[in-house]
Amino acid sequence: MNALRHTLSLASLSTFQLLRRSKGQHIRGFLLGTGLGLTTFSVVTYADAAAAEDHAKVKQTLDTSRFMAEPITDCKALLADKDNMRHRMELLILEIQAEVCRALEAEENCGQRFEVDRWERAEGGGGITCVLQDGDVFEKAGVNISVVTGWLPPAAVEQMRARGKKLNSGKKLPFYASGVSAVIHPRNPHVPTIHFNYRYFEVETAKGEKQWWFGGGTDLTPYYLCEKDANHFHQTLKSACDEHDATYYPRFKKWCDDYFRIKHRNESRGIGGIFFDDVDTPNQESAFKFVSSCAKAVIPSYMPLVRKNKNREYGSNERQWQLLRRGRYVEFNLIYDRGTKFGLYTPGARYESILMSLPLHARWEYMHEPKSKSEESKLLKVLRNPKEWV
Repeated sequence: MNALRHTLSLASLSTFQLLRRSKGQHIRGFLLGTGLGLTTFSVVTYADAAAAEDHAKVKQTLDTSRFMAEPITDCKALLADKDNMRHRMELLILEIQAEVCRALEAEENCGQRFEVDRWERAEGGGGITCVLQDGDVFEKAGVNISVVTGWLPPAAVEQMRARGKKLNSGKKLPFYASGVSAVIHPRNPHVPTIHFNYRYFEVETAKGEKQWWFGGGTDLTPYYLCEKDANHFHQTLKSACDEHDATYYPRFKKWCDDYFRIKHRNESRGIGGIFFDDVDTPNQESAFKFVSSCAKAVIPSYMPLVRKNKNREYGSNERQWQLLRRGRYVEFNLIYDRGTKFGLYTPGARYESILMSLPLHARWEYMHEPKSKSEESKLLKVLRNPKEWV
């Protein structure tokens, strides 16, 4: 080391290396004088340059330009431990967010783009909210990711205990959660609304033991029923499930039908899809691959329906029906949806991002009932009695 320092202290070599490898600010600091000896300055400069080069390599390898914004976790940390499920999930949701946003933007006829809002959470972590509003194809589209850490309040712990989680009652527990969540509200009533959410959760027990699980799903909310479109949507999700376990689709399809039920109206929010929670079998790797397949099935399940229907003609009657069904969407999200309620009651909640799922416009009419044998009643019949699509 002494020999190295002696060599670096040689004026000719240090000057050459500084000019070749150091940034302008290092040269200016050297010329103006820093109060440091040449040997010390050279060592510090070399360390800084090495760190900068290392950071640049990490950024280049990660290629963050393909995401909507910089990751929440430091790029170097994300790649330093590639086997860490937290990091793998963050990279997955960053990728899904960007792919969905760009696919939606490509359908806009007038070039409407997503507004990107990267935010940080004082309690730990942050997120990236992407919202497209007042497009000619999408009236409102939100695609969010969040990567948060903190302490679960006792109420949230009790909710998890009710689902069978073995957690101590009445205590705050450290947690980690990451996920991607999207709701797409189209302008044309012949294009359905879609919602999807895929997430990973970790919680540490009072004994220091870590519990983890995955959850999520994709579901479709049409305003007018097209059975061919419904079949395509469900078949795409079924294919993604079947890659991993033939029992997944029928189990998670029923779970979806049961979960997205507006109980006080005795009807479903839409025509379903898949929904699951607390998936922690057969192992973490298999569960992650399953969630990845489901998340990557969103675009092929939905975008063909957008392209097929986005330019169809519609009138005031179709628009008013769409607004009424959006009212039902709002009712479910604010009264029943577990994810919305969890977000709203989590310390440091970012309400702007949570309420992103609500449409720009909705309507409520007292005791509304569509005309018998109308296209609207055709949809309502299926919403009241969910059916098998594939």
